[in-house]
Amino acid sequence: QATLVESGGGLVQPGGSLRLSCAASGSIFSTYAMGWYRQAPGKQRELVSTFTTGGSTRYSDSVKGRFTISRDNGKNTVYLQMNSLKPEDTAVYYCHAYRVVFGKSSDYWGQGTQVTVSS
Repeated sequence: QATLVESGGGLVQPGGSLRLSCAASGSIFSTYAMGWYRQAPGKQRELVSTFTTGGSTRYSDSVKGRFTISRDNGKNTVYLQMNSLKPEDTAVYYCHAYRVVFGKSSDYWGQGTQVTVSS
């Protein structure tokens, strides 16, 4: 059974840092492109950062230079290091896995982890 389990959210002051983790089942981690989305109250879910199917990385303009996505293949885990956090980064952060095989797309979502940036 495919699962994505996030951890690492919490309350942090503006300017602080957090590292989110997403542990994936092996079958997902090795065959899907993985990344992070977020959803703030009253807003649509938006891409934060992702690995592409080619292995490169993408970031939204709002987090570029502050957030870093990385992966540990030995632990089947993807990380999101978030630095210089701002109140507007407050959201539920979701891990996402995606692939397209023979024109058919499939994806998985984690349960989400809350990040609150506030003084």
